[in-house]
Amino acid sequence: MIRKGWSALAVALALIMGCMIGCSSSPEAAYHTGNYRNLFLEAGYTQEAINQKVDQAYHDLFEGPDRIYFEVGDSMAYVSDLKNKDVRSEGVSYGMMVAVQLDKKEVFDRIWRWSKHYLQHQEGPLEGYFAWSFDPEAMVRNSQGPASDGELYFVTSLLFAANRWGNDTGFDYYVEARRILDAMWAKDGSNDVYNLFNTEHKQITFVPVGDAYNWTDPSYHVPAFLELWAEYAGDGHEQFYRDVADTSRVFFHRACHPLTGLNSCYTEFSGEPHPTQWMPAGFRYDSWRVPMNIAMDYLWYGKDKAWQEDYAERFQAFLRSEGIDSFMDQYNLDGSTPEYISPAGGFQKRRHSLGLKATAAMASLVSKDPQTLDFVHALWEARLEPYDDGYYDPYYDGLLYLFSLMHLSGQYQIITPDFSSSSN
Repeated sequence: MIRKGWSALAVALALIMGCMIGCSSSPEAAYHTGNYRNLFLEAGYTQEAINQKVDQAYHDLFEGPDRIYFEVGDSMAYVSDLKNKDVRSEGVSYGMMVAVQLDKKEVFDRIWRWSKHYLQHQEGPLEGYFAWSFDPEAMVRNSQGPASDGELYFVTSLLFAANRWGNDTGFDYYVEARRILDAMWAKDGSNDVYNLFNTEHKQITFVPVGDAYNWTDPSYHVPAFLELWAEYAGDGHEQFYRDVADTSRVFFHRACHPLTGLNSCYTEFSGEPHPTQWMPAGFRYDSWRVPMNIAMDYLWYGKDKAWQEDYAERFQAFLRSEGIDSFMDQYNLDGSTPEYISPAGGFQKRRHSLGLKATAAMASLVSKDPQTLDFVHALWEARLEPYDDGYYDPYYDGLLYLFSLMHLSGQYQIITPDFSSSSN
């Protein structure tokens, strides 16, 4: 069936492109070499200063006075979206990814123990999935339903934990990951609950419940993670996961504007914008993660290098045209100013957000533009602190900032069963 906005020629070209992209990963990719670029070092900063910057960002988010990480009792902890006063499956799964990458097992175990106890459904139609929002003050779930990106990060971080620490140090991380995956594959639409991936279109869903199974969020497309599932999940769905990864690479071609590189917050599976009752089409908060996901896939697998390099140059060229120290965080896809501004933390305004500055710098890992290090220098000078109007977001801004520092310093890596740090 040809979806709205698709011509037969477009479908044929997409299939051909999928075959081209589906070739083996580049021999220069980290998957083969175990080498990860340290772009900060290439930009002239010392390793000591780089380590201090990453350590400081971790301290600010997990240990400092404005931390987003909170321990509960002697064995649990959660990561909170302070501006929205809730705990999100997105945030706790991000926290687990930070912890496994930086070899902080106690933090990882605390967050997983809390998430399993308070967010994961232990029975019923949603068994194995996670409630996406929880009120830590009232100790109740704000919503029972899942958001697909939370499960995506839970599974990947658990597989990494199994590879890094083994499965006999308190948790069988592999079994925990498989429980989520096996539960996912048991969802067949009964009670309106589905697989995390639309199995017809081989794309991650916005929500695997109801009509949201039929559209997607571009920032949930992390092809590198699906390659890892094919490698380490061992659940018999290896080819499906590789197909999903390849489909995501083709999807980015359609979802990202041909001139600006900007993508809509939500889209159809065709890549066309999907406006909702709460969010008109446009480049907004979720959209910021797309350059991070593309850069990760480029570095780790290198299966779509030519398009990704072109994308990074277009994306950064647009931001540069807006001012490298002044580009805004919300746009129409053609780069014009949107009528609707998405609110956050009691504010409704466009700003030069740290989170987007961070992921824009990640595109420098991909771009071949000789000026690209300007974005790296701009991020180096940035600070995780309140904006002039008092708005402060150590959660979303902060986590994207930390992820970007880790990637740009070569400290965000594929964790294999014989993992040892091999960053340059």
